[in-house]
Amino acid sequence: MVPIDYRISQAVAGCLHLLGENRDMKKATKYLEEKLVVSVCRRFKYTKRHTQEDFVVKVGYPNYLEVRFIRACKKAGEPFPVRKVQLKSWPIPRKAKRK
Repeated sequence: MVPIDYRISQAVAGCLHLLGENRDMKKATKYLEEKLVVSVCRRFKYTKRHTQEDFVVKVGYPNYLEVRFIRACKKAGEPFPVRKVQLKSWPIPRKAKRK
């Protein structure tokens, strides 16, 4: 069993807390290092009938969009770990075209 770093557990707890408060958000990402990212993603969109919430936790290397964000932070001079948690909302569906 691999020991869990204290800051990873704090980042997961913080991301879960933010997603619990903001039900319109889909994903919360915390950048701990250039090669270490913690993200928590909501599996299903919140509705009044939906009584339980499922989350997916990812700890590891950043994906393509997160790498681009890290490059932009480094270019702007932002120190690591990035203090703010990045939130992403659900995509807005497009309206169908009328014929």
